[in-house]
Amino acid sequence: MKLSHLLRQVTYRVVKGTKDIEIRALRCDSRLVEKGDVFVCIKGYETDGHRHLSEASERGASAVVVQESCPRCRGCTPCSGRCASIEGLAVISTADTRRALAKMAAAYYGYPAEELRIIGITGTKGKTTTAYLIREGLLAAGHRTGLIGTVQIDTGKRVLSCGNTTPESLHIQEYLREMADNGCDSVVMEVSSQALKLQRTAGIFFAAGVFTNLGRDHIGPGEHADMEEYLQCKRRLFFQCGIAAGNADDACLARIWKGTPCRKVTYGIVPWESKDQRGGRGPAGRCMPDYAASEIIYTDDGDVLGVGCRVRGLAAGELRLSMPGLFNIYNGLAAAAVLGSLGIPESVMFQAFEKVRVPGRMEAVPSPKDCRVLIDYAHNAMSLAQSLKTLKNYHPARLVVIFGCGGNRSRERRFAMGETAGTYADFTIITTDNPRFEPPQDIIADIECGIRRTDGRYIIIDDRQEAVGCAVRMREPGDVILIAGKGHETYQEIQGVRYPMDDRELVRKCTQI
Repeated sequence: MKLSHLLRQVTYRVVKGTKDIEIRALRCDSRLVEKGDVFVCIKGYETDGHRHLSEASERGASAVVVQESCPRCRGCTPCSGRCASIEGLAVISTADTRRALAKMAAAYYGYPAEELRIIGITGTKGKTTTAYLIREGLLAAGHRTGLIGTVQIDTGKRVLSCGNTTPESLHIQEYLREMADNGCDSVVMEVSSQALKLQRTAGIFFAAGVFTNLGRDHIGPGEHADMEEYLQCKRRLFFQCGIAAGNADDACLARIWKGTPCRKVTYGIVPWESKDQRGGRGPAGRCMPDYAASEIIYTDDGDVLGVGCRVRGLAAGELRLSMPGLFNIYNGLAAAAVLGSLGIPESVMFQAFEKVRVPGRMEAVPSPKDCRVLIDYAHNAMSLAQSLKTLKNYHPARLVVIFGCGGNRSRERRFAMGETAGTYADFTIITTDNPRFEPPQDIIADIECGIRRTDGRYIIIDDRQEAVGCAVRMREPGDVILIAGKGHETYQEIQGVRYPMDDRELVRKCTQI
């Protein structure tokens, strides 16, 4: 197709050459460029596509899209197109190449989002479980449904892992096209604050959007400058969706939704008596959410820890989940609010929810009969606290937690997670997670600094396999062991290399199950 077709929804300036040239493919990675491609230069946290213009040219690119002025032009603004790196290429300049890439990708793949009903979920935690619940409800109602999220991408044709919660815009559009061509009519997508900040979902209309909650996370180098930026990035989703479902119990909901044009429904947990109906007043005098849960029960059938409640309001019935935790009640309510708003019968969705289990999210793994072992993706203080408090509701003899923290992330997270573990667990084993490019001992020292603010008992075992083995060997009857931080991940990242490591396998090896 012609370059001009890809630029239809982009504000741009032709610096050099012409837009009326045939383009073979659209690329944002110079290593993948082939003859006849257009290369879009993206400024990332670790590298800048403008530095790879020479490589793209040598590989045969016909055109490049640069951001305002390219650094190779020795500071000329706007870009004059005179630098040697782009000799013989058509040069297009735009204010934001990330936004341009999203719009060009949609055009390149034939605007697949227009053929699909897309539901987006954002929030600090709960995105993955809520996505699985919504997808299961849609499938039960007869809708062929794709999934884009942290654990996996399922196009209906293939299932693959994703390096980010929300992929780059070029890949999102590729997956959406594959889903549409494979007969999907719906898609559920986790939408991270980073994706919204970096314009990965620009131009996509979401039939429905979900706000789960907002907690202190993802603040630091390469993420968000502060909580205000974090909140404002989450908020962007609700300027591009038709229906919004929001957690009425989160203090940030009003700010998230302020000025957004979407139709809104709320969900929350309330202590009303059964006679109260939607619009009634509770003890605090606040209005009842549109989807309200009460009469929470915690279930344990010997194999599965679960949770349930009664739902009232725009849907009525019994919500039962084969996953533990009050936070999963919120995830179930979020899914019910979306599905109900889309016309899915409550009887269909509630029945579908009962069988949902999510890899790496409070996932029970085979363990000795006298204790339970669960793995969970909890990788910040907010999610770790909720996981530990949840497991306390099942009255374990002792609650033991094993965790580490990722390298090249905010040090504040390490202090907070250490303090959280010391506060809520009976015993903590501090170990490694993904040290990335940091010395593991430095990360562990920060965690220890946090846990020493409490009276919590702990030991340090650097090797994660040995840490899991120690917990199993020192178990007492009735213990619950939580292995936190990695969840569904099957690797450990050290110095840029991902080595195989799966918490499920670590448990299996030390229990011989």
